[in-house]
Amino acid sequence: MAAAYRGGRGPRGAKGPPCGGHRPPEAGRGRDSGRQPGPTLRLSPDQVQVNGYSAGWLERGFPWVYRDEVVAGGEGRRAGDGVRLCGPDGREHGAGLWASEGRVAVRRWRADPGPVDAALVALRLAQARARRLPHLPLQTTAWRWAHGENDDVPGLRVDVWGEELAVSLEDPSMEVLLPDVVAALRDQGQPRAIWRADRPDPDAADAGEAGLLWGSPRQTELEVLEQGLRFGVRPGRRHDVGLFCDMRDVRAWLAPHLAGRRVLNLFAHTGAFSVLAAARGASQVVTVDLSPLWLARAEDNLRRNGLDPQAHPMVAEDSLAALDRLRRKGERFDLVIADPPSFSHGPRGDWSVTQDLARLVAACCRVLAPGGWLLVASNHGGLSPKDFGRMVLQGSQKAELPLRLLHEGSTPVDFPAALSFPESRYLKCWILGT
Repeated sequence: MAAAYRGGRGPRGAKGPPCGGHRPPEAGRGRDSGRQPGPTLRLSPDQVQVNGYSAGWLERGFPWVYRDEVVAGGEGRRAGDGVRLCGPDGREHGAGLWASEGRVAVRRWRADPGPVDAALVALRLAQARARRLPHLPLQTTAWRWAHGENDDVPGLRVDVWGEELAVSLEDPSMEVLLPDVVAALRDQGQPRAIWRADRPDPDAADAGEAGLLWGSPRQTELEVLEQGLRFGVRPGRRHDVGLFCDMRDVRAWLAPHLAGRRVLNLFAHTGAFSVLAAARGASQVVTVDLSPLWLARAEDNLRRNGLDPQAHPMVAEDSLAALDRLRRKGERFDLVIADPPSFSHGPRGDWSVTQDLARLVAACCRVLAPGGWLLVASNHGGLSPKDFGRMVLQGSQKAELPLRLLHEGSTPVDFPAALSFPESRYLKCWILGT
């Protein structure tokens, strides 16, 4: 994939430029750049004219119009206004919603000039649900119903947590559709409750807007299933409910290879990989996370599955500090799992996956047992696959431990990637052997 970057967010709230796709105006353009937009057309009140560069991308199916690509018709628009798009030659390029702030000016919902209304919302959500239901794993009640641009509902994500749903809006302009979204979800999914849980801006102090949109939720944690394993989730508390479903297929691939292994799970969150390893016969699982609150939930998840937390230590510590301590003690593991956040702040200072991944890989290599495996992953959109591979190689070379790629993980069926929207191909996940 070409390493052309643009602003955006990964699925877990990581802000940064995804890799590939349509470059932003300031990143440099081709010959048909739109710097000379040509004559302005006489527009109807609901029309917006884009330059030739944007029109070309819209013809290829790309769902966004950047603000610098708008030639005329943007004056006085309010967030959520429905607009029709046309190019320099007057040809129509579909319809979408106007965003009053940010780099993206229009999220296109349809390629024809029809309305963005309740009927369209209901149709798109029904189509997205139908794509998934026949292909979801057995005994799985946590999954993504709608995946934004990849399901032709740009700016909207819907997650299923058992009998409750969570709706995430990418931009305030999407609020105009909330009543239609809730109505369609109630009709098609018959949930107990629907929450709003917008993905947070990492530069903001809060965790994103959350609140009950409809229904009568349970007052305690919900229990959901992932291929028969039980996890507690809290969809109404914050955007991060306690389980990352986009790693489901990676966990499924690992499952047959865990029996008898000693496993180290770093940046463990609520311990989904730890539960999997313990349930599939790992001899011991050491779970490391900086947050005692996440570790308490990891212990609870072990208990939910009939597993003894006393047999599988929980360590509240910075993962890099833990790796250094374990190395000095001579501890070795048959599998090390490292799925770090894109950015974080800890006692050792700031962490950035784009700066520190090689150092992490080297530290992991130093605690691998002979013949051991390393799982390293990143969901940061600003880290290209090429740079991810380069840093993994640098880390293995620094540790003087040659690694071989055994398996490349990917997102499951409910996290599709539209070919016209390369920004959605965010996950890098390698399982490596010595």
